[in-house]
Amino acid sequence: MMPSFFVAHGAPLLAIEDNDYTQFLNNLGCAVPRPKAIVLFSAHWESSVQKVSKVDGYYKTIYDFGGFPEELYRIQYAAKGDQRITTDIQELFTKHGVPHELETERGLDHGAWVVLKLLYPNADIPVISMSVNPQLTPEEQYKVGESLSALQANDILIIGSGGTVHNLSALNMVEDNGAIDQWARDFDEWLARHLKKWDVDSLFNYKSLAPAANRAVPPYGNEHFIPIFYAMGAADDRRDARLLHRSYRYGNLSQSVWQFG
Repeated sequence: MMPSFFVAHGAPLLAIEDNDYTQFLNNLGCAVPRPKAIVLFSAHWESSVQKVSKVDGYYKTIYDFGGFPEELYRIQYAAKGDQRITTDIQELFTKHGVPHELETERGLDHGAWVVLKLLYPNADIPVISMSVNPQLTPEEQYKVGESLSALQANDILIIGSGGTVHNLSALNMVEDNGAIDQWARDFDEWLARHLKKWDVDSLFNYKSLAPAANRAVPPYGNEHFIPIFYAMGAADDRRDARLLHRSYRYGNLSQSVWQFG
């Protein structure tokens, strides 16, 4: 049974950097059994109704950022879609009562291709891109992921791409010296305790229970945190959570990788 993952995509610069985190993701892609396809929920694709990509041929690469080195804008991640798996996802969503719509034109945003390039640089595994809906409750987001759990028995990898602590207004972009803000560490450690216990009651109420929740997951930026519920829900039948990596940039931008199942 294929696990699911939550992977922090950090800043777009990860795509061209060589550091401990990029090396970890390179190695992770080699360590996991090669998937038949990847279903990826990206924090950078928000919609009020669940969107499912149905791509005929290759994805375009979306450069949804500005002010970065030209090298980033030359990267192409031309993964293929898989319309048969898209149909399987539609059938699962229909079976579990998840409203959804197809998207045939949208390419892969950097929340998708930065992660995928580090895990599978050859872009030779089909991808089905998925939106996230910040308007849903965490329990509803979890259930969207849970509805897709059957895909994992067919060697399909489910990834939620975002960040557990992602508050752009709190970043110290001047210094990147390894210092970690205590409030970010406190939030991530609370999260880790409850993920490892699979304490969904506490996790679904993280806004009121977790320390520094409003700083780690600001109300205007929860789209980066919620992919963890989609990835976690996909492993509801196994309920095993493991922290594979955690590091920080710019004081509090978390680079966490969680494996579920």
